[in-house]
Amino acid sequence: MALKKIKPTTPGQRHKLVVTNDDITATRPEKSLVYGKRKSGGRNNQGKMTMRYIGGGHKQLFRFVDFKRNKDNDPAVVKSIEYDPNRSSRIALIQYSHGEKSYILCPQGLKVGQTVMSGAGVAPEIGNTLLLSEIPFGTLIHNIELRPGQGAKMVRSAGAYAQLMSRDDKYAIIKMPSGEMRMVLQACRATVGIVSNPEHNLEVGGKAGRSRHLGRRPRNRGVVMNPVDHPMGGGEGRQTGGHPRSRKGIPAKGYKTRAPKKQSSKYIVERRKK
Repeated sequence: MALKKIKPTTPGQRHKLVVTNDDITATRPEKSLVYGKRKSGGRNNQGKMTMRYIGGGHKQLFRFVDFKRNKDNDPAVVKSIEYDPNRSSRIALIQYSHGEKSYILCPQGLKVGQTVMSGAGVAPEIGNTLLLSEIPFGTLIHNIELRPGQGAKMVRSAGAYAQLMSRDDKYAIIKMPSGEMRMVLQACRATVGIVSNPEHNLEVGGKAGRSRHLGRRPRNRGVVMNPVDHPMGGGEGRQTGGHPRSRKGIPAKGYKTRAPKKQSSKYIVERRKK
């Protein structure tokens, strides 16, 4: 994969920077693993807007991605690498020895025809899912479970990776992408490798329409609102808005919002680097 600069034939193309699709091998998804996704427009089941700046966007099919990877010691062959509109990384279509097909999160460097496995005693190779107790120290991992059997919850976005640093009693100590050192039970699973599409954060849309295609509506600033709508709004003429804070009045810079007695704080060995 590489970044591609678009020829400036229109003003919208002039600053556009996109990732090439060299790694994608299939243009249509597996029919049995998709369903049509309904759009909410940011409304709940009563029609009330609970999330602003959402609406429109291109139609998308939702792909069922297997984050549990619990078919132990059953080899699966990678059939294709595909684009997924619902996430920043690529997904891989795999087929197990008994014929069942499944989508998995695609790690960087995974090739069509490669065999991937999960379970105890599996080699720590790219694309394989193992228990944290069986992964060698220093290995780059992603797709990490928080609780055994729950399915992967952490390190799933494009280009992300964590590193297994050490083990202590029944916990493995992992360095997260943020720099945070965290304890996770060794009975949890993780996939070896880095999540694919690492250049995703370098993409430049080039025009407002790219955001609209993704379902993102324009976001207006707090300082241009009225005082009834935002703490930074109002004032005769243009104003700075005072100290930056959210719509609910929570300071935006330097203010710690994490609950001091949060139950999971005991699993954090070292906080993330500033």
